[in-house]
Amino acid sequence: MAAAAVRYLSSAGAPTTAAPPPRLRAVRDDERLSVDQAVFRRVLGHFATGVTVVTAYDEEGGGPAGFACQSFASLSLDPPLVAFMVSRTSTTWPRIARAGAFCVNVLGADQAGLCRAFAVSGADKFAGVPYDPAPATGSPRLAAVPAWVDCTVQAVHTGGDHLIVVGRVAALGARDDGEPLLFHRGRFGRFTE
Repeated sequence: MAAAAVRYLSSAGAPTTAAPPPRLRAVRDDERLSVDQAVFRRVLGHFATGVTVVTAYDEEGGGPAGFACQSFASLSLDPPLVAFMVSRTSTTWPRIARAGAFCVNVLGADQAGLCRAFAVSGADKFAGVPYDPAPATGSPRLAAVPAWVDCTVQAVHTGGDHLIVVGRVAALGARDDGEPLLFHRGRFGRFTE
C-alpha cells in the first residue's frame, strides 16, 4: 500500500517525503459505543445494502485475493472515487493493500452462494470461480457479475475498528439486465417492484 501511495503522489507531482502516515491505534475506551453492540447491529440492519466482492491480484502473496463486502459506496464524481470499509482484523486486506489496486464486483440476485464463498476466512475463495483480469489493474473481475469497478488505492483512513479505503476509478462496466443482490436484517434478498 505504501508503494501505491508513493506511486500516486509521484504521478500527481506531490512530494513523496511527507510526514509519515498516522499510526493505526486501537479503539480507546472513551470511543466505545454507549449502546449495546447487538442493538446497534439490529437497528442498522434495517438499512438494506447491495453486496460486493472486493478482489485484487497479489503477486507477492500468491495470486488472487478477495472478500465479501456490503459497505461499498460511490464517493465522488470528479474525480471518480469509490469507498469501502474493511475490518482492521481482515487477513485479506493486507494482500489487497500490497497490490495497491482492487476490483469491486457488484453481485447479482442469483449470486448469494458466491458471496458466502468469499465471506469465509481461510478457504480458497477462488476455487472453481471463473474470472478474468480487469482492464486497468489486472484485479480479478468475476464472471457474470452485473457490474464491476476497477480501482487503484487512493487513500486509507482509520474509522474505529475498520479502515475506510478510497479507490480512484480506472475502469468500470455494467450489464443492462439482472437484479442486485441485497442484504437486509441478516438475510439476502431481491429487489421487487
